[in-house]
Amino acid sequence: MLASNLLTNYDPELHDDQTQNVDKFLQQFQLSDEILMDVSITFRREMDKGLCRDTNPTATVKMLPTFVRSTPDGTEQGEFLALDLGGSTFRVLLVKVMANGEQKVVMENQIYAIPEHLMRGSGTELFDHIADCLADFMEKMGIKEKKLPLGFTFSFPCRQTKLDEGILMSWNKAFKASGVEGKDVVSLLKESIKKRGDFDTDIMAVINDTVGTMMTCGYDDPHCEIGLIVGTGTNACYMEQMRNIELLDGDEGCMCVNTEWGAFGDDGVLEDLRTDIDRDLDAGSLNPGNHLFEKMISSLYMGELVRLILVRMTKQQLLFQGKTSAKLLTTGGISTNYIYAIESDNVDEGMAFAEKMLLGLDLEPSVEDCIATRRVCQIVSTRAAHLCAAALGAVLRQIRDNKAAEKLRATVGVDGSVYKNHPQFSRRLHKMVRRLVPDCDVRFLQSQCGSGKGAAMVTAVAYRLVAQNAERQRIINNLILTSEQLQEVKKRISEGMVRGLSKKSHEEASIKMLPTYVTSTPDGTEHGDFLALDLGGSNFRVLLVKVHGGKKHKVNMHQKIYNIPQETMHGKGEELFDHIVNCIADFLEHMGMRGASLPMGFTFSFPCRQLKLDQGILLKWTKGFKASGCEGQDVITLLKDAVRRRQEFDLNFVAVVNDTVGTMMTCGYEDPNCEVGLIVGTGTNVCYMEEMRNIELVEGEDGRMCVNMEWGAFGDNGELDDFCTGFDHIVDDCSNNRGKQRYEKMISGMYLGEIVRNVLIDFTTKGLLFRGKMSERLKTRGIFETKFLSQIESDRLAMRQVRSILQHLGLTGSTCDDSVLVKEVCRVVSRRAAQLCGAGLAAVVDKIRENRNLNQISVTVGVDGTLYKTHPHFSRIMQETLKNLAPQCEVTFQKSEDGSGKGAALITAVACRIKSEGQH
Repeated sequence: MLASNLLTNYDPELHDDQTQNVDKFLQQFQLSDEILMDVSITFRREMDKGLCRDTNPTATVKMLPTFVRSTPDGTEQGEFLALDLGGSTFRVLLVKVMANGEQKVVMENQIYAIPEHLMRGSGTELFDHIADCLADFMEKMGIKEKKLPLGFTFSFPCRQTKLDEGILMSWNKAFKASGVEGKDVVSLLKESIKKRGDFDTDIMAVINDTVGTMMTCGYDDPHCEIGLIVGTGTNACYMEQMRNIELLDGDEGCMCVNTEWGAFGDDGVLEDLRTDIDRDLDAGSLNPGNHLFEKMISSLYMGELVRLILVRMTKQQLLFQGKTSAKLLTTGGISTNYIYAIESDNVDEGMAFAEKMLLGLDLEPSVEDCIATRRVCQIVSTRAAHLCAAALGAVLRQIRDNKAAEKLRATVGVDGSVYKNHPQFSRRLHKMVRRLVPDCDVRFLQSQCGSGKGAAMVTAVAYRLVAQNAERQRIINNLILTSEQLQEVKKRISEGMVRGLSKKSHEEASIKMLPTYVTSTPDGTEHGDFLALDLGGSNFRVLLVKVHGGKKHKVNMHQKIYNIPQETMHGKGEELFDHIVNCIADFLEHMGMRGASLPMGFTFSFPCRQLKLDQGILLKWTKGFKASGCEGQDVITLLKDAVRRRQEFDLNFVAVVNDTVGTMMTCGYEDPNCEVGLIVGTGTNVCYMEEMRNIELVEGEDGRMCVNMEWGAFGDNGELDDFCTGFDHIVDDCSNNRGKQRYEKMISGMYLGEIVRNVLIDFTTKGLLFRGKMSERLKTRGIFETKFLSQIESDRLAMRQVRSILQHLGLTGSTCDDSVLVKEVCRVVSRRAAQLCGAGLAAVVDKIRENRNLNQISVTVGVDGTLYKTHPHFSRIMQETLKNLAPQCEVTFQKSEDGSGKGAALITAVACRIKSEGQH
């Protein structure tokens, strides 16, 4: 019967009846949203198994690392060759990538046939044939004399240990060439090229077609992190976080993972879904029991599924009056291309193609038979699209969870004959994906020349990364200090300490080595009640410290925090100190100690010159204070004058100290070996117990005195010029004290964030970071806080959290690669800071050892400061550096608790003990 006559008899009611009959017969093929969600969840579990080192060997979804670490960023350029092998034909391409001003790709290509005897014959002959075709193409293009980089798209399951190696796990798609499985296909190709001897290439990458598709689409859309193939076979790849890929070492950045999802279900997890028809198809295939998911989706099997269904329906008297034909019973008798035509949007055309196909099978179809055949095609292809959507939904959820995004925006690069040629497949796929993952905004981008162009793009990206990494490393190397350089820093600080202690060179010395008049550390016998005052910012504290002596010596503290209004900070000095005394009076009232006269220690964290323990001449205000009439005055005298003006109580001012000395004394109370105090926070400083004979600024030869080094100023005389980078100079030039505190500016929390920010700006300007796009916020001085370094370098911090910090800085388009690089910059800057601090500390403890003419010494360093306490690696690196540079010193570190408050009271307690001992 001819189509024109057949359609004359077409009746919509007949269509509905016949559709219902087919639907009933193929009920198992029609999957509900609930079932598909279960499939999606199961696939996600299989992905986890593939990613896990312990379960990967038995996983069916292999999740193979591809060693493709980055998608295109648009700056790639150059000439590249590409080979694309995945079927009975293969292509050779010359790809020219242009980036200057316009992002453009120009391609020349030629298709070559692979005879069937080579597909199933000797592997050596297969690769010799590929090399011959490559030589022919290069000859035609006039490029045989050039050694161009080459990307190899090899669309078969491979295990990779690097980008330019692919071990074939198993052939599929009708290939069975011997001697290739278990071998590196790149080596085989190189051997065939070498055998010819008339040309050479630099094989940079071997990828599969799925990765090629993702890379091709990624060149046009930076959001493309997924590649999907639905053609002769089916597969997907996506950019996975390195921390989730347990098969590889390293947890930073991303890598494209080739899921090889065609094998999903090979372990039986899909048995409830598979029908008897699926089992019949599998039994008759070249690889029974393998690639069961692929056999429910891809074009290689779609036509065969339809044929098996028609045979079964015919045998049950539901079609063709129960009469089969030899052609209908022949495996492969129905081409998937017919299904595309039969499912045409135009019903008449679809029916006509159904009739044509059935007649070609020597059948005598009725209208009902054609309607039924069309419906069978629809059900088979719909199931394929929906299963594909279920697996893709799992991949999208994995990416969304990796990024901790409430709503993911993602692009899927797609290729393959089913997706491109089937009139309904793509729509069904898109619709079901959106139903299964409504919290993902998914765009599908059809790849053009995906697998070939993609191989060239992977090669181009690899070339770009090599060049960019070399430039980044060149810049970062300036921030890396060698052991020899650190030894030199230690030597110069040692020399600077001697200059600061000498009366002759003290004035010119950058390390001032200021005497503190603290001549003893606690010995545990101190006892009594002491007041402490801690002034170092817009808030200050008054403390009552109760020191209990004896074997179980301990310290109890009560404190109250008071605010200093800005007008008082900027007003007259008398008003400032009156305000402080009023707060002391309030505290005494609060503690029920009105009128009491207790010894007091005053932590005054501003630059002072001391002539005795209870006298501190303010050199200059810092930290926003500008009170008049104070600079050049003794702060204890100013405080005493304010107490006298109040005429309510009297105080015994015993000591004025800075926070570094307070830290040493606090730790010294717990550990009598503590003779060094270190602060590494907003600023940095050190004090230590020096021999009196070496302190030429103070009379007396006997005993020891704590020296406040004020080491932050080391380098102010040029001692660090050959270690400073351009970034250090920028930070210094933009600071409030240009040319001052050079050592502190390379170490302390106030400046490390600024150093990092300037490195990031330099990288971005050179196109090495954030795709060369600068945010206005990143240009803002002080926006990259040092606390970000601690957060970014935390071992527990996932890359997605690094990205959230970058988003706070206005860098909303930052990539996984950007996060890795930012973390590396933070690591290098903080490591240098810790090493410089360790070198300085090595000079200090070695000085103590040499002072005492000891071969070995054990000493404890009391430490305080937010950078030391909160940065995840600073303390370890500093201690490692110290150990390397001062191997004869066994150094213990003890964190200080409240050095500035408790420490001031303990200095006062020690002074009172010494005074009391002197009286007896």
